[in-house]
Amino acid sequence: MSRLAYFVRETLISLRRNLLMTIAGIITVAISLFLFGGILLVSATVDHGTQQWKHGIELEIFMKVGATHTEVQTIENALKTDPQVKSYKYLSQLDAYNIFKKDFSDQPALVESTKPSDLPESFRVAPTKAELTQPLADAYQHRPSVDTVITAAKQIKSLLTATRWIRLVFISMATVLLASSLFLIVNTIRLATFARRREIEVMKLVGASNWFVRVPFMAEGLVQGAIGAGFAFGLVWILKIVITNLLGHHSQNLFSTFRVTSSDALGIGLIVLVIGALIGVVGSIVGLRRFLEA
Repeated sequence: MSRLAYFVRETLISLRRNLLMTIAGIITVAISLFLFGGILLVSATVDHGTQQWKHGIELEIFMKVGATHTEVQTIENALKTDPQVKSYKYLSQLDAYNIFKKDFSDQPALVESTKPSDLPESFRVAPTKAELTQPLADAYQHRPSVDTVITAAKQIKSLLTATRWIRLVFISMATVLLASSLFLIVNTIRLATFARRREIEVMKLVGASNWFVRVPFMAEGLVQGAIGAGFAFGLVWILKIVITNLLGHHSQNLFSTFRVTSSDALGIGLIVLVIGALIGVVGSIVGLRRFLEA
């Protein structure tokens, strides 16, 4: 217990001695990891929203809630005989409800208040040619039993392309900032080690191992990385709430399938925390190499 108390005390002393460098390192880690986590969250949102459009599906026909079996069968028969339709998939109200439960798993109150009968049946349709998407949509949109038709059109393709470029830019920026935060942590550890070099020499003379000397400095780096990652985690969660609120205004249109779940944010947040901790530990190890034997 006394050894643990020593490590904690020395870590806090070192953090306090280099307060400005410590704060700079924490802020840089937080910003870089927020950029990294934020683009992962946006990518997850786009992946959820475009999942059905990545398999040749170009439009989805939503029936009116309460449409009769005959009306649904009429649309299905039309799709079967339509030469412009390559394939289609029928989604019952139960299928729609299962998708709804998955999409809104982080909102149990909403799921509990919704029944399968509240949701529409639909058909996911792949045309024989992409350019036939809009004519097909127009043809089925005006049928009396159809509520709406959603098309992927060029928006989805443009969105996927834009997302790839944005992801590349943000990850590049995050990488540069992570390298900067690593540099700051390395320099902070070096300054702390240099300030205590005589104390370290005495400890080595009386038989202290390299690991005994390293631990407080590694803990210092770990604390900086973890605190920065913690702030980034909080910002990612706030971004999840913002995205959810923005997407909540879209219903039965191209963006109605876009979503981000609490599990997405939690998983990305844990990745951010691990990276932050690793940055701190690696930075402290690199910073100590000059003053201690390997």
